[in-house]
Amino acid sequence: MGEHTRDGITEAFVAHRNLLFTVAYEMLGSAADAEDVLQETWLKWAGVEPGTVREPRAYLVRITTRQALTHLRTLGRRKESYVGPWLPEPLLTAPDVAEDVELADSVSMAMLLVLETLSPTERAVFVLREVFAVEYEEIAEAVDKSPAAVRQIAHRARAHVAARRPRGAVSAAETKDALTAFQQAVETGDLRGLLDVLAPDVVFLGDGGGVVQATLAPVVGAEPVAALLAAGRLGGSAAAALRPAQVNGCPALILRLDGAIDTVIAVRVDEGLITGLYAVRNPQKLSRVERETAVSR
Repeated sequence: MGEHTRDGITEAFVAHRNLLFTVAYEMLGSAADAEDVLQETWLKWAGVEPGTVREPRAYLVRITTRQALTHLRTLGRRKESYVGPWLPEPLLTAPDVAEDVELADSVSMAMLLVLETLSPTERAVFVLREVFAVEYEEIAEAVDKSPAAVRQIAHRARAHVAARRPRGAVSAAETKDALTAFQQAVETGDLRGLLDVLAPDVVFLGDGGGVVQATLAPVVGAEPVAALLAAGRLGGSAAAALRPAQVNGCPALILRLDGAIDTVIAVRVDEGLITGLYAVRNPQKLSRVERETAVSR
């Protein structure tokens, strides 16, 4: 196929679009910003003289990484003044993503929050090397470092993430059972049922962005989290509907009030118990899920 023609330029971009979006999203934790990065990448790619690029994938990844690094530094400044916990923008994922354990883990809310603790360059190197197995030489060009420096950064980032990353993967059946029990307990406000499915050290994070009401600090421990959820009685009224979904490669619940998405709750399950609950309520972070679920409804 030829990247030697204008049509070839478009075809190459389309062929690698999913990869480029995932790279940008894992670096930014924001689908809206990842789409902006892809638009900028396309504009730069479209200006390339046909036939001058030998390896379109490597070239596109390099442009995407550089654009994402620029956005990441801007996002960092925005997060400094963010009201309450900042959570990644929820991303609806297909069942086949959940089956790819490594990819599902890399886009999970828990992992993206770990990646937030890396510097921008460390995050870029970690995502490119550990998730997409990009060669050190290619990464070096993308982040403007020597291959030797990139190896050191990769080693440091790998150790940093290993010390903080979520526990190992669990079976789909175990996850489904925990989510079903959790949904039933939440809908009925069943405190005992919630305590049965929550891990003793469960953490609840709520992201309202200062726009809508949400917890302003993490809630830790089965009893405080159960009390919070039981008092909310999510899905416990005629105007409310709670439905399971796949978000960021993990099980989730989508709460609708009067037909509109109010909250997306991503769920982390370890050894049959829920260890993490990530409740995104900021309307700006729900518009993409709202659009995509509207299409499928």
